Amino acid sequence: MPGGSQEQATIMTRTPERWDVEDNAFWESTGKSIANRNLWISIPNLLCGFSVWLYWGMIAKILARIHNGNPELFNFTFGNDGEPYGANKAGYAALMLTLPAVAGLMGATLRIPNSFMIAICGGRNVKFMTTVLLILPALGAGLALRDPNVSFTTLIILAAMSGVGGGAFASSMSNISFFFPKRMQGLALGLNAGLGNAGVSVMQFLIPWIITRGVFGALGGAPQPIFEDGVSRQLWVQNGALVWVPIMTFFGILAWFFMNNLPQHKCGSTPVAIGKYLWLTILGFAGGALGIWMLISDWGAVPVLLKIPVTLVASVIATLLLMRFLTPTDTRNKLQSQFAIFNNKHNWAMTWLYTMTFGSFIGYANAFPVLIDLIFGQINVGPDGAPLASSIANPHAPVTANFIWIGAGVGALIRPVGGWLADKFGGARVTQWDTWIMVASTILAGYFVYLARMSPTPEVYFVPFLVTFIVLFATTGIGNGSTFRMIPIIFSKEQAGPVLGWTSAIAAYGAYFIPEVFATQIRAGTPEYALYGFALYYASCLAVNWWFYARKNAEIKC
Repeated sequence: MPGGSQEQATIMTRTPERWDVEDNAFWESTGKSIANRNLWISIPNLLCGFSVWLYWGMIAKILARIHNGNPELFNFTFGNDGEPYGANKAGYAALMLTLPAVAGLMGATLRIPNSFMIAICGGRNVKFMTTVLLILPALGAGLALRDPNVSFTTLIILAAMSGVGGGAFASSMSNISFFFPKRMQGLALGLNAGLGNAGVSVMQFLIPWIITRGVFGALGGAPQPIFEDGVSRQLWVQNGALVWVPIMTFFGILAWFFMNNLPQHKCGSTPVAIGKYLWLTILGFAGGALGIWMLISDWGAVPVLLKIPVTLVASVIATLLLMRFLTPTDTRNKLQSQFAIFNNKHNWAMTWLYTMTFGSFIGYANAFPVLIDLIFGQINVGPDGAPLASSIANPHAPVTANFIWIGAGVGALIRPVGGWLADKFGGARVTQWDTWIMVASTILAGYFVYLARMSPTPEVYFVPFLVTFIVLFATTGIGNGSTFRMIPIIFSKEQAGPVLGWTSAIAAYGAYFIPEVFATQIRAGTPEYALYGFALYYASCLAVNWWFYARKNAEIKC
C-alpha cells in the first residue's frame, strides 16, 4: 500500500499494521508522517496538562492578593485551629503553598502508573483520556472560585484532581519515544518535553491578563472587588481555571481523531484500553490521596522536614503496591516485565540526576509566584535594620506578574538545546558542567533572598535575584535535555521507555517537595536556607554523574 494511502488507513484504524522506525525505508515512506503528526498533537495536549497542573501556584498568588486587598474575601481557616488567618501573612503564605504542593504531590504520584501505561492502554487512548479528565478539575475550579467563601478543602480536592496533568508527562514521553528512531529521539523528546513544559510559562503569562476581564459571562460569575495601592479593582480569579476548558476540548478532539496507538502494545479494543487506563489512574489517585492525607495531617512534634520525604516515599510505595496486587492478570504481567528496571542500578542513578534537573524546574516554577511576592512584596525590618513585630506591605514592590513567566519559559524552551549539546559533546559531560552552574546560582539566589529579607528596601535586590533565578531555570532546562538524552544510550529500547517514565515520575515530586520546603522555611523566617539545602543536593549529583558516567574510566560513557 502506498505511504499516503496507508497513512489515511492508519488514521481511520487508529493503529498501523506495522511499525518499525529503525527500518529507514519504512520510516521515510510511512513512519515519519505518522510520527510527526502524533508529536505535534501531543505537544499542545501536554502543554495544557502542565498549565492545569501548575496553575495552582498562580491561583494561590491571586487568592493571597485578593485577601490582602479585601481581608473578608478568601479568608481560610484550614489548619489554623478553626480560626481565620487574618493578618498572619507568613501563615497565609505557607497555607497558599499547600495548594501547589498538593497538586505537585498528586501529579508526581500519577506519573508512576503513567510510566507503564502506554504499553497497556495505547498512546492515543491515554492522551485523549488525560485531556478529558483534566477538563473536569478546570471546570470545577472555575465554578468553585466564583464563591469567596469556598472551603479550602474543596480547593485541595480540585488541586489533587489537577494532578492528572502532571502524570501525563510520563506517558507522553514514553509514547513519543516509540514513534521515532533512536537517532532522532533526542530532538523529538526535547520538543515534546520542552514545548510541553512551556505550558508553565504560557499559563503564568496568560492568567494575570485573563483574570482582569469578565470573558465568560454568566458562567464566569461575579468578580472579586479588592482595594490595593489606593485603587479599587475587580478580579475574576475563576477565569484562571475556566480559560483552559475550551482550549483542552479542542486539543482533546484532535487527539481522539488524529493520534495513533502502536501495534506492539496490543492494548485491545478502545473501551477495554480506556477501562485499563481509568483503573490504573484510580490506583494512582489512591496512592496520592494517602500522601495528601499525610501532608495535611498534624504530626505533632515530628519535624516538618522529616514529614515531607516520608510522605513522598509512602505515596510511591502505596502506588506501586496497588499496581502490583490490584490489577488484572494480563496487566500485572505486563507491569512485572517493566518492573525489571528496578533491578538496574543505573535506573536509580539516573533518577537521582533527573530529579535534580526536572524536579528543580517544576518545583521552582510551582513555588515561584508565591515566593517572590513574599520576599519582595513585604518588609520585615525597619530603617534601622531592627526586625518589625509584623511584616508590612512594601509600597515599592515590583509588579511580579510581569516577570514570573520568564524563568519557566527560558527553562522550557532551552531544553532542546540541552539535548543538542548532549548529542554533540556527550550527555554526561554537559550534565557535569551544567550542575556546577546550578550549585553556584542556587547559592547566589539564596544570598539575594537573605539580603532582601534583611533590608528595609527589598526591591533593590529584585533584579539580581531575578537574573540569577533565570540562569538557574536555564540550567534546569539544559540539564533536562542532557540527562534525558543519556537514558536511551544507557538502557535498551525495552527498558528506556519505562525508565523515561519512572525517572520523570520521581522527579515530578519536586513540584511537591520544593514548595513544602519553602513553606517550612518561610514559617521559620529563613527562606534562603531552602536554597542552600538544594545546592547541597546538587553537589551530590556532581559526584553521582562523575562516578557513573563522566570520569575517565566510567562504567558507561554517554
